Amino acid sequence: MNAAASAGWISKTTLTLQANGYEIYPDTVEQKYIQDRWTMIAYQVTVPTQNTPGKLAEVSKILARERINIRAITISSIGEHGFFNILVDDPNLAKKVLTKEGIQADLAEVIAVILDDKPGSMNNLVQLLSANTINIENAYGFVLESNKTAVFVIQVSDLAKAQNLLKEHKFRTMSAEALATIEPFHYMKY
Repeated sequence: MNAAASAGWISKTTLTLQANGYEIYPDTVEQKYIQDRWTMIAYQVTVPTQNTPGKLAEVSKILARERINIRAITISSIGEHGFFNILVDDPNLAKKVLTKEGIQADLAEVIAVILDDKPGSMNNLVQLLSANTINIENAYGFVLESNKTAVFVIQVSDLAKAQNLLKEHKFRTMSAEALATIEPFHYMKY
């Protein structure tokens, strides 16, 4: 089995795939990923930084040198300080190499929630979390397939409570492995 298949990606020719002990039968070509509802936790690398030129270039140079692929990134700043939240293909290695180079890097547990790419999908999620007093401390999203599938990555105040709530309300999530190998718009020819 290739790396993409073992991470949960389903090709047009795949009929079934074993993942975490569950046999998955894709209904359509659009179901390119699988997730185990009981394995929700993924990891992002969080790098606090000064808001000065060259900081992102320094981090990106180290990750590139170590052949760590950046899958998604957000950059936030307030005044003189900020932080990078980075999804990479190997978060533990990223933290290790950045720390070795003297750059503070932390691993944060996040949940990558799969949503329909349509108005109101994110609202359904955030209303549910809010109604259950779960604070979203950090979040960002991206589209996997236009008008079909999006991912909303959330860092929350009560991870266990959020996990249980998402299970109870049948939200789909991506495992750390699936998130690390994600291929947005891979079906398109640019």
